[in-house]
Amino acid sequence: MNDIKESVTKTIQGLDKELREISLKIHDDPELGHEEFHAYKLLTDYLEKKGFEMSYEVAGLKTGFMAKYSNSSSGRRVGFVCEYDALPGIGHACGHNIISVQGLACTLAFKALLDQDLVQGSVVLFGTPAEESTSGKIDFVKEGVVQDNVDYAMMLHPFADDGIYTRMLALDTLVVEFFGKASHAGMAPWNGINALDALMQGFDNVGLLRQQTIPTDRIHGVITNGGKSPNVIPDYSSARFYARSITRNQLNALKPRLENCFKASALASGCNYKLSWAPLGPVEDVFMNDALALNFKHYMEKEGVKYRSRAEEEQISTGSTDMGNFSYVVPSIHPAYSIHTKAANHTKEFAAAARLPQAHQDTLRAAKCLTFTAAEVMIDDSLYQQVLDDFKKGKPQ
Repeated sequence: MNDIKESVTKTIQGLDKELREISLKIHDDPELGHEEFHAYKLLTDYLEKKGFEMSYEVAGLKTGFMAKYSNSSSGRRVGFVCEYDALPGIGHACGHNIISVQGLACTLAFKALLDQDLVQGSVVLFGTPAEESTSGKIDFVKEGVVQDNVDYAMMLHPFADDGIYTRMLALDTLVVEFFGKASHAGMAPWNGINALDALMQGFDNVGLLRQQTIPTDRIHGVITNGGKSPNVIPDYSSARFYARSITRNQLNALKPRLENCFKASALASGCNYKLSWAPLGPVEDVFMNDALALNFKHYMEKEGVKYRSRAEEEQISTGSTDMGNFSYVVPSIHPAYSIHTKAANHTKEFAAAARLPQAHQDTLRAAKCLTFTAAEVMIDDSLYQQVLDDFKKGKPQ
């Protein structure tokens, strides 16, 4: 592994300046999901110049791509991942500019190993749009892009703290619609059927339901249409809800209970209703591969990183990521790494931290360790078998 470590370290150090420039360009031009045209062109042009075989508009997504490089048709295939969409109003508050950097750094460092014949196989970089909205990785999985091209997949995510086994929750999206009858709110309100009342009662029902859900369940929503004028009984209302649980099975148990909150309010108000879950299915919880995770942790600890115990980490629930969908079709890891901030993700403060030089250096250090793990799986048959065995055992539900 010494030659591999030296090569990876040298390659990533040599990329420092140009990766920093890419990070700042993405950060300073935040684009919402499926609209990341600047970031998409920036990343794909860069990878094409670096000699990768490029696929564009992957899985039918205009800003999805795949970059591939190989020195053998028979070796193992590792996949890394880029994200590059931003959040409405607060920009890159989940650090997707540096998530792009970690994907590039790992992929280019691995390409150097292939060029030097230090490993045999292939490296793939998946450019996955809209992680914050419609979850583009689901499309990649549905189209078989992941399973057909890699044997294992890896990506890093910036947070305030380092972590391996913090919970990333399964999530599904519910669109709620009520259909009533309009009427003059002052002259003849009794002739109306109030769709907004139905929605508000549904919100109340959700609030009461929370007391009877397990502590790791999450339900949250916003009104997307509450009527047009206070002088008209609303004949239509709508809302968008997220339901989350620590496993896919627990999410499946929660979803009908959430539906019942709105079915009951429709009955009470006299409205008709429509409930629509995400058409491509849920965002899966992350199934962290133990063999990959422990190997990565070993390299990060050598860099001086300290972790909580696994039992402590597993008590921490964070957000959700469509990397979970990758993790159920190929062995995967999605470790958290600290960027030296106390700010939580999805805040303006985190967006500011993700632009700092410190966050960039933290990203390159973690990317170096992730590449070490990817390479060790390539050359160590027993480690690779352990990766497969952990995957085959499945995740406790």
